[in-house]
Amino acid sequence: MTSTEKDVLTKVPAVTLGFWIIKIAATTLGETGGDTLSMTLNWGYLAATGLFLSLLVGLIAAQILAKKFHPALYWATIVASTTAGTTMADFADRSLGVGYLGGTTILLTSLLAVLGLWYRTQGSISVETVKAPKTEAFYWAAITLSQTLGTALGDWMADSTGLGYEGGALVFSAMIALVAIAYYRTRISTVLLFWAAFILTRPLGATVGDFLDKPISHGGLDLSRPIASAVIAIFMVVCILIFPQRAGRHPGETPRTAVQ
Repeated sequence: MTSTEKDVLTKVPAVTLGFWIIKIAATTLGETGGDTLSMTLNWGYLAATGLFLSLLVGLIAAQILAKKFHPALYWATIVASTTAGTTMADFADRSLGVGYLGGTTILLTSLLAVLGLWYRTQGSISVETVKAPKTEAFYWAAITLSQTLGTALGDWMADSTGLGYEGGALVFSAMIALVAIAYYRTRISTVLLFWAAFILTRPLGATVGDFLDKPISHGGLDLSRPIASAVIAIFMVVCILIFPQRAGRHPGETPRTAVQ
């Protein structure tokens, strides 16, 4: 590995099977954790969003200031983005009255705008280019919006299509499987496939989280949100300790990548 590659890869984890398992656990924790504060503790969506966004901004600042990859810091920032995404999506869908379709449209447009601006100013949307404060800011903005979009997609799939939480989880699992097949069997840009998978793992986690804590009458298991959040958090910590945590090569570095 050259010194340039080392500089690029120092603060982001290798994208492995372990990465995706922890990512799904983090998104599930974001769903149950966000609902715990906004619903169980009756903070409401706006106040909960304010708290989680403040926490997220602080963690992003710490991530940008860090000199190397710190697993605990990175995954804490991911969890903060998922909890903030949960309450932001709920606020847009419900408190603003735009509905699931309206919220999804707004969030998709915002995500595409951030990715477009990132590409226009930096010439790439690949995570391998995240090596300076400006690109890190784009990176975390795109991640937060993708988490929020994923929440809205998960809620829309579960509540508006009649599939319920189990059906929604199966649909998103199948879509993630198709992305994996495309990665190994096609020459589609690995950068595009990475962002597609990153977005799709969020609604998968959202539907799993909703399945755990929603009432039985609504197709859930009616588990306590705080208890479910604690169990998922413990599972996530165990995964971080078990799976190797190292900086590594990300999708987008291979010669077959079509989009830089």
